[in-house]
Amino acid sequence: MSDRDIGVGGTLIWYYYICKREVWLISHQLTPDQEDTNVAIGRLIDRNSYSREKKEIAVGSSKMDIFRVVDGKLVIGEVKKSSRYRDSARMQLAFYLKELAERGIEAIGELRFPEEKKRETVELNEELINELQNVERDILRIVYMEKPPAPKKVKWCRNCAYAEFCWS
Repeated sequence: MSDRDIGVGGTLIWYYYICKREVWLISHQLTPDQEDTNVAIGRLIDRNSYSREKKEIAVGSSKMDIFRVVDGKLVIGEVKKSSRYRDSARMQLAFYLKELAERGIEAIGELRFPEEKKRETVELNEELINELQNVERDILRIVYMEKPPAPKKVKWCRNCAYAEFCWS
């Protein structure tokens, strides 16, 4: 890795809770198989869900899926294919809330799982901020490793767009 600074963004937070190897791969511009069924379904869900709401707002290194203002308060939303990845999605959304708070913007987060017709509110608190600070440090440690962490079978491997890269 060069001497340039790596910005930790929401995508790396997401991958951190799924697979540390994915953190290294994506941070080194080794993108997952874009023709993978799960990647295509995710794109389709993102494109076709919540069409009446504003799409994508970029702040710093983050790109939030949807946003709206309710009673004068900004609500940002992260749309995911399944609640199976709830923990990683929750931390990704918490990261976005933290990034907004650091810029003086107070917001509430909302996880959305359109295929399941579920929503979950996420609000930033000290516990989440502390966890995110630790995770950001660990992500930077992983990113600056000379080689990616060795592949490790986790429950997500079966549906991973990197599976062929790791296991062939």
